[in-house]
Amino acid sequence: MVAGDSLVTITVRRGGPLARMGHDHVVATRQLDGFIDLEQGRTELRFRLDQLTVDEAALREEAGLETQPSVDAIDGTRRNMFSKVLQAQAYPWVLVQAAFEPGRKDMLRAAITLHGVTHEYQVPLQLRADGASVLASGAFVARQTDFGITPFAVFGGALAVKDELELRFAISARR
Repeated sequence: MVAGDSLVTITVRRGGPLARMGHDHVVATRQLDGFIDLEQGRTELRFRLDQLTVDEAALREEAGLETQPSVDAIDGTRRNMFSKVLQAQAYPWVLVQAAFEPGRKDMLRAAITLHGVTHEYQVPLQLRADGASVLASGAFVARQTDFGITPFAVFGGALAVKDELELRFAISARR
């Protein structure tokens, strides 16, 4: 079973000619449900979009973001993200179903379902098992458009969110 000290972070970068007027963001969750089965070489995880946090100071620092948006900017990001971009009321869950690539324990084939669309990725994996616990960690890039999502933009795209999302995960599970 997945333990409470798991973490998934998504770094969302600004783009467009007016990018300097916007903010990069770190969105995160520690509220994961699911399992890791090392014997069968597979995992299934899910989390609710409405449980994502936005711009926790410590996570921004870890991501190398040097500024901290105002409370109003964070609230605006949450509103836009959940309603206009992710449509979290219609699609409340993110589902990840993954398995080791055949013959490898350092690469996952991960099917991620977001916004009603499933897209498959190859994800590099670091796996550490000791005693009763397992830690699976890694990082990869996904695109919003992979899931039929149009990246948020204003002023005709002059200030926009980049399509690429930088995902990092550290999933802790108990045997």
